[in-house]
Amino acid sequence: MRRRLVPAALLLPLALLLSACGGNSAASTGGDTDGSGSLTLNVGDQKGGSEAILRAAGELKNLDYRIRWSTFTSGPPLLEAVNAKAVDIGGVGNTPPVFAAGADSKITVVSAWHGTSKGDTILVPNDSKLTGTAQLKGRSVAVAQGSSAHYQLVASLRKVGLGLGDVKVKYLQPADALAAFTSGKVDAWAVWDPYTSQVLKGKQGRVLTTGDGITNGLTFQVAAPDALRDKKKTAAIKDYLQRLQRAYTWVYDHEEEWAKVWAKETGLPEDVALAAVKRTYATRVAVAVDKPLIASEQEIADTFTRLRLIPRKVDFADFTDPRFNGDLPASTTAPRPSEGS
Repeated sequence: MRRRLVPAALLLPLALLLSACGGNSAASTGGDTDGSGSLTLNVGDQKGGSEAILRAAGELKNLDYRIRWSTFTSGPPLLEAVNAKAVDIGGVGNTPPVFAAGADSKITVVSAWHGTSKGDTILVPNDSKLTGTAQLKGRSVAVAQGSSAHYQLVASLRKVGLGLGDVKVKYLQPADALAAFTSGKVDAWAVWDPYTSQVLKGKQGRVLTTGDGITNGLTFQVAAPDALRDKKKTAAIKDYLQRLQRAYTWVYDHEEEWAKVWAKETGLPEDVALAAVKRTYATRVAVAVDKPLIASEQEIADTFTRLRLIPRKVDFADFTDPRFNGDLPASTTAPRPSEGS
């Protein structure tokens, strides 16, 4: 049996693979996936993430290695485990690797997905008088520090000539931010799906602006350099990435089936899960780790360096490895169409 050391009520709002999680949440240990052979690949996951999607798509069959799963509540502690060699590979959003690189962590981006950013939003209460991003000046905004929503907030403000100093930033993890938002303690909330879908489906708020055209819509699989120097583990990582790519293709053709599995894994209502799948998760396309991708992440790194939230200049190219690109399309490839909700 797989052990869950973090209560489900805590994990629910901190759930998802390739979500843009940030912060310093703790990790819980996972269990083994049956496979043959003596090699074990240690994989970092988020609840309702890689293991769930691979199992739902039938991609955990006929493994010639074993997978040891460790479940994390957010991206930064997962990358801390990669840096500590406790995890060989794991999935995170577009901003945690930038902060890890800024800390000179031993991490390597080996695979990427490009999706829409329509699920990345700045939400306001239904009765808010705010109608545009510029009106956030002087207002309080909740956001998870180090998350992709953090960068989305910065970029959205920059687009209308504002900076972080022009708003009252409240650094809150999603569970606390949701409580603050629904109780009226903050004027706005910068966040990602499934929270966007949760608030909209619950008629608890509306979208002020989205990350569409603001953020790069990238998510990553990040490996430990030591694992990439091991030929057997490298072969397992290649196989694992190919299985994950096929699994996401399966999601595109089985949205409702995946939403039911995802809802069961995370505790989300099925209608919220389906809305998030349609808006965000079924849009993702596996893409190459290439120069445009590196340049896009470099912009994020430089932005946080200028804000002095990253202590040093980061050369993001030093934290990437394109060997698994194969015949994947360019990172600038358009994501699959989003149905929204």
